[in-house]
Amino acid sequence: MLSVDPKISENQPVIRQLDDGAINRIAAGEVVERPASAVKELVENAIDAGARRIEVAIADGGKTLIRVTDDGCGISPAQLPLALSRHATSKIDGSDLLDIHTFGFRGEALPSLGAVGRLSITSRVKGDGAATISVAGGKMSEVKPAALSAGTIVELRDLFYATPARLKFMRSDRAESQAISDVIKRLAMAEPFIGFTLRDVTGGGDGRITFRADAETGDLFDALHGRLARILGSEFAENALRINADRDGLRLIGYAALPTYSRGSAVAQYLFVNGRPVKDKLLVGALRGAYFDFLSRDRHPAAALFIDCDPQLVDVNVHPAKSEVRFRDPGLARGLIVSALRHALAEAGHRASTTVAGATLGAMRPEQRGAAPIYQMDRPSLGARSAAFHSQAPDPTGTFNARFPDAPVEMPGFAEAGAGLSGRVDPITDDAQEQAEDFPLGAARGQVHENYIIAQTATGMVIVDQHAAHERLVYERLKKQMAENGVAAQALLIPEIIELSEGDAARLLAVADDLAKFGLGVEAFGGGAVAVRETPAILGEVNARALVLDILDEIDDQGESMLVQAKIEAILSRVACHGSIRSGRRMRADEMNALLREMEATPHSGQCNHGRPTYVELKLADIERLFGRS
Repeated sequence: MLSVDPKISENQPVIRQLDDGAINRIAAGEVVERPASAVKELVENAIDAGARRIEVAIADGGKTLIRVTDDGCGISPAQLPLALSRHATSKIDGSDLLDIHTFGFRGEALPSLGAVGRLSITSRVKGDGAATISVAGGKMSEVKPAALSAGTIVELRDLFYATPARLKFMRSDRAESQAISDVIKRLAMAEPFIGFTLRDVTGGGDGRITFRADAETGDLFDALHGRLARILGSEFAENALRINADRDGLRLIGYAALPTYSRGSAVAQYLFVNGRPVKDKLLVGALRGAYFDFLSRDRHPAAALFIDCDPQLVDVNVHPAKSEVRFRDPGLARGLIVSALRHALAEAGHRASTTVAGATLGAMRPEQRGAAPIYQMDRPSLGARSAAFHSQAPDPTGTFNARFPDAPVEMPGFAEAGAGLSGRVDPITDDAQEQAEDFPLGAARGQVHENYIIAQTATGMVIVDQHAAHERLVYERLKKQMAENGVAAQALLIPEIIELSEGDAARLLAVADDLAKFGLGVEAFGGGAVAVRETPAILGEVNARALVLDILDEIDDQGESMLVQAKIEAILSRVACHGSIRSGRRMRADEMNALLREMEATPHSGQCNHGRPTYVELKLADIERLFGRS
């Protein structure tokens, strides 16, 4: 290099002890990355203080003002200076860093915020007077009397004014406000019995409320369901499955959406450990693995899952922001998520999301009416409809028509006019129709365009994609056979030796037992080499080296590999596709009804192998609304 390295000096380097202000500013870079980080730390302190109502006010995306007001236990005047001291906390005594039952415990947030902004705390403990203290750029003021009825108000102004370089990395006010809103919503999910309010006071005054979630009531699941409906929307709440499972000290609760209610990205995945919002690669991988067989790679599940366990089983002191955790037994946590979600999806049976019907109704655009709707009588009963149909039928003698006496006798009635429909079902008796209403997917009434089965239910109608539905049914049968009989392995005449690094070889051999279940036999061959002795027979000729390297890449990225299983199930899916009822085939009535009954008895039949819905259910009330009869 032509230039002199600025880190090299002719003089001997001198080790210096940094002052508290510099230490706090450095620490603030780890704890407070942006205004949303400050909001997270302050709101978590309010929750730890036992608050039942928390209000957050921000201005200019939190850059000029963040004010958190709570009705918690408060801080006594004598303790206020200590609260602003580094590594001072009331959450733990320091004897056991694994026995943590609160959000905060490091004692870094308040002094870090005071080092890079203008921070003031006003608080009152029950039975004592209110007091206030402020700190700006690391310089603390004296404790002064204040007026406050109860709780605590923490106000942070001019964030990063003491470190102006950090301001250059801030995003727009709108982006920062959105990040703050996301933080509040995640914490609100974790605490459904606490009321949250987010107010934007940019420009002064009372501002406007951008988010509000009142405290929920009822048991835990009812409260959680109500809070998720408020935050994630009613559609998620309607299409979410309740999750409640436990295993060896870990309990998993929450809600996970049906596969047909999937998203284009992972924006609707919320994971919590002991109430703490986390972004953990292990948990995200487990969620993806649970939906592995139901969604294509470009679709992502929606879920809000909460793992509760003894604090001794999980380490939350991994990252200053406490957004990452480490389980003592990672495999136990992953297995719990995968098994609980797959069990819930199996219990859902043929159920598909209500958004499918909503999208269908949205595609049906009735003709615009100019005049007021004409009054329509209530929908007649089954008996009245039957009598009306009989009265409108043609004269059985074929010689007289009361309404059209001059009409030719061969004029067709309703029954004759429909005789040309493909896949038409013969008329059924009233008793048979009532029995058909007991089936969730109803009874087949006809087939249109040689691909869609029309069925009548007690409350509406169902449209079934015969090819997609039968494809899923065949696929599930093939998977069941594979699970019962195992995956046939093809022994290689000459084992393929693959040279790897010792670390890669160790990672591959650690999952050798799992790979063997799917017909891939891998053994150690000394040093960093491995020998591939068997490959899955269903895959045919396999490039063993390329397959092993892809498996290692997946393990490095996700902590596990499902590549072999994915390849095998992709082949089963293709076999199911080619072996299922093709579009364009006319089906008899008994065939259509048999398909409906098998769908009702087969788990996951509500979506095809690619995650698309296999049927659409339309309620009669929605259909009548399309025709202006409501």
